[in-house]
Amino acid sequence: MSIIKPHKLGVIAGPGSEYFTGKVVKHLRRLYIDRYEKISEALTKRHDMSDEDLLQHVTLMDDLDSRKIPTGKRPSSFHCPDLTINVKYTKFANGEEKAEIIDPVRGLNIYIVHDVSNLAPIKVAGQEDGKPLSVNDHLMFLFTTINAVKLAGAVSVTLVLPTYPYARQHKKAGREALTAAMFANFCEVLGVDRVITLDIHSREIENAFRTCHLENLHGSYQTLMALRKLIDFSDPDIVVVSPDTGAVSRNKFYAQGLHRPLAMLYKERDYSVVSKDAKNSNIKSINLLGDVKGKTVLMADDMIATGGTMIIAMRELMNRGAKKIICMVSLPFFNGNAIENFDQAYKEGVFWRIIGTNAVYQGKGLLEKEWFVQADVTELFARVISRLHHGRAISPLLDNRRFIQKLIDSSQANPGVDKEPTLVDND
Repeated sequence: MSIIKPHKLGVIAGPGSEYFTGKVVKHLRRLYIDRYEKISEALTKRHDMSDEDLLQHVTLMDDLDSRKIPTGKRPSSFHCPDLTINVKYTKFANGEEKAEIIDPVRGLNIYIVHDVSNLAPIKVAGQEDGKPLSVNDHLMFLFTTINAVKLAGAVSVTLVLPTYPYARQHKKAGREALTAAMFANFCEVLGVDRVITLDIHSREIENAFRTCHLENLHGSYQTLMALRKLIDFSDPDIVVVSPDTGAVSRNKFYAQGLHRPLAMLYKERDYSVVSKDAKNSNIKSINLLGDVKGKTVLMADDMIATGGTMIIAMRELMNRGAKKIICMVSLPFFNGNAIENFDQAYKEGVFWRIIGTNAVYQGKGLLEKEWFVQADVTELFARVISRLHHGRAISPLLDNRRFIQKLIDSSQANPGVDKEPTLVDND
């Protein structure tokens, strides 16, 4: 298979995922055009041929690999084909759902991009007005899409799920379902070959897959790129604080990369009390291991749901003399009245900024907030899709420590110089 063009690659957007998917496809097309320019420069020198001769050869190979008899004039410049596969989603009056593949997919490797956590109003066939879809509605649309694609003759199906559904139900206490593992079983029964997701809540979920591969990406590089625009990495008064014991390894990663001290909050809870929100929590006391007085505090976590415990942690740090607090999360869900609670906390000076990726759909209500900064991970997904499709290693994207260290060392050695290192060398 040629590494120049994405032959036999198709991308499907789930309902409500059209914007995210569009950005992924845009990055894919740019990657292929950039790659052609690099390869063109190398091959013309290596084989002593002109740019026109190379384009003629590439066009010939494309025509031979095409599923249709080529017509029209030979292209005068390199172009990347449209990768999008159109799908019609229908929700019937009784609540049943259906996915109908509009474009042919026989012989293609299909990547289904679906944000199953999107709770914004979404318009599908059968509904006059857009209405929010629950996680379960999204999953049924996803399952019917997989089945339709397989029945239509696709060679392989890969799910691109920015958020893994039911990720917090990965272990059971008493008589309850292991829903995270159950979703993995559903995928394998339906014939899914691979699942790509971002910062999964627990790596234990990977053990639920037997025949399907799970690729867990990390948004740390993109988060640090957004953070670099807010603070000076060479500032000696930076301290990284883990909001709880479960996030120690994540925050240790940032502390080691930034060469800054690591502190930790330890919460004692009364489990006879059920937490409802930040004001009605079962937290009895909070202890800080470390010093934050006069410091710029960085806190990292995998997600913000209602955000109650995060606000409590930030209040505690401010009470202990923290100068500025920045929280970094991969999945900013902001469920319920979380946005209003963070708005109030921001007005009270509890924190300065929240950095979250666009793996979770966010409306203008959040994006227009002064305290929220969005980090874009669509290029990361595009690079993974391209590398997987062409059978190339994705380990540099799964373990991005080398590129993060390169970014941080460059920023600390040359403060004020805005130079972005390449995410993946020779991609």
